[in-house]
Amino acid sequence: MTTQSQATEKFRTLEWGATDLTKYPHMVTKAPGPLSKEWHDRCTKYFKGLSGQVKLFPVTFESGRGCILKDVDGNEYIDFSSGIYVTTLGHCHPKISEAVARAAHQLMNAHDFTTPVKTELMEKLAELLPGDLRGFQLYDSGTTAVEAGQRVLRAATGKNEMISCFYDYHGKTYGAVSLGHIRSQVYGRVRAPGMHMVPRPDVYRPMWTKADGAIDTDAYLAFYHEYLDKATVGDVAGFVLEPIQGWGGSVMPPDDFFPKLRKFCDERGLLLMIDEVLTSWGRTGKYLCMEHWGVVPDIVTIGKGFGNGFPVTCVAVRDAYKESFEAISASSSYGGNPMACAAALASTQVIEEENLNEWAAHLGDVALKRMLDMQTRHPIIGHVRAKGCLMGIELVKDRATKEPFDKAGTQVYQKAFAKGLAWIPAGHILRMSPPIVMDEKTLLKGMDLIEEAIGEVEKEHGYA
Repeated sequence: MTTQSQATEKFRTLEWGATDLTKYPHMVTKAPGPLSKEWHDRCTKYFKGLSGQVKLFPVTFESGRGCILKDVDGNEYIDFSSGIYVTTLGHCHPKISEAVARAAHQLMNAHDFTTPVKTELMEKLAELLPGDLRGFQLYDSGTTAVEAGQRVLRAATGKNEMISCFYDYHGKTYGAVSLGHIRSQVYGRVRAPGMHMVPRPDVYRPMWTKADGAIDTDAYLAFYHEYLDKATVGDVAGFVLEPIQGWGGSVMPPDDFFPKLRKFCDERGLLLMIDEVLTSWGRTGKYLCMEHWGVVPDIVTIGKGFGNGFPVTCVAVRDAYKESFEAISASSSYGGNPMACAAALASTQVIEEENLNEWAAHLGDVALKRMLDMQTRHPIIGHVRAKGCLMGIELVKDRATKEPFDKAGTQVYQKAFAKGLAWIPAGHILRMSPPIVMDEKTLLKGMDLIEEAIGEVEKEHGYA
């Protein structure tokens, strides 16, 4: 069995003094508590546009250490969110915090001039990324990276149209929104010109199946052939999609999908752009999730856990397309600043030195085993999945019909949060993304809290 690195244990027990993780979660008052409500009311008098998770559970956090979050009332929570997939290496990892602080004391911004720390980061990326992904540009958000990736895609091909997939999520600016499933008139009543969406394989809810009921990946590819010929104007630059859908509910493709899509793109003369803002840098047990299927994209976006909380993202392209950066005015005000490069380099070194990709994969195996066991006892659990520390539980009203159980999803989220689990809602799909430095016992304790909440909700709805 995989064992957790001694370095990570030191990080947890000596650096922070958290020698007894069995005491977590530690709830001293009903949450959200009175101080949380007071701070939240003061803030939201002015601060608007909150996420669904905050609206459902308006707690005010004060501090974080490793896999534990503390609110202003003194309640301490197990973190199953990682700040929405961001603090992959835990909160305030000493090596990363110290690297950012050193950079902040030395040089905070020099636009896109070369700095030693940027050079070291570029060399490390070229060393670790698969294939010939050796052209890079740095940004400050996932959406900005996606927009830049789109521009590279157009510059490299001279074409405009793009194909994305149902329920994908790529950001909140107009170009990124046009690739995704956000429905809001504030982004425009139509998608950006040339943007198309097609279905992608979902092993639990397949659109096409074989005679034996198994998902038919080839049928999806056949549809793509027909769609390109009949629904586009023949000016398609490439496909843009997530390897695993995060916002869509940790939806994972069948293992043969991406190898076949890679071949499809090559045969049709299309580029393959993969948005790994959410799935990269240890989240699924690899630097890039696409490595699980042995596929090298032409363009890939990297983010969230890349800087473990510091806003830094990356667009990486294959050698043949890296000069396209020159054609798109690629630089940005904050991209690649010394603090960002220090955070990304330190995060990468921590993953490498502590063998955390392997540990993340192991935690995924532990979690999947636990969720499959839960499924045998709870009729509203329709499907479970995990790849590394990216996990999902799909709640249904009936396993035969697979009708989504949105109300149960909301109730389970709120109940488990009140018990001390800070995590992510997604309608009827429960999403989990614990830090990859988490120990097995804490991971399983978090799963216990989820199962308790599911059991309570089932009783309220007459399932038990």
